[in-house]
Amino acid sequence: MNESWLQTSVTATLDIADIPYQILWHQRPATSIEDAAAQRGVEPKVMVKTMLLEDMGGVRALACLPGDQQVDPRKVREVLGCRRMTCVSADKVRQITGYTPGTVTPLALPVPLPVIVDPQLQQHDTVTISSGDPMAGLALNSSALFALISPQFAAICRET
Repeated sequence: MNESWLQTSVTATLDIADIPYQILWHQRPATSIEDAAAQRGVEPKVMVKTMLLEDMGGVRALACLPGDQQVDPRKVREVLGCRRMTCVSADKVRQITGYTPGTVTPLALPVPLPVIVDPQLQQHDTVTISSGDPMAGLALNSSALFALISPQFAAICRET
């Protein structure tokens, strides 16, 4: 049974889909992926970092990757067949997703967007996503999350 004392559009989406989750409370709003991971008691690699990218023609997509990785916009561009992809500004993130930067998640978006997930995230049975609230994350089964969002899987991380 899901904990009901955090109500966001993300928890509502998971509740409707009957996907169990655990709330991972923060002591304060996180200032980075590393800070959020420490507050949640998890490794950054199990955190789903969700980035909004856009091409010059207005094609947008969400890139989901492990929290300890960086997105390679060229790889996202190749997946989508676009000319050039860049990360959008913080203001545009809020306008398009309804979330503030750092709380973006591939769930409960006001408009449908293509979602591309790096397959490294499939290596973990449990991942964490933003709850949509800066004071909490959510831990859930990765397979259940991916079944719900129906992403395209592609290697989109920068080579290290």
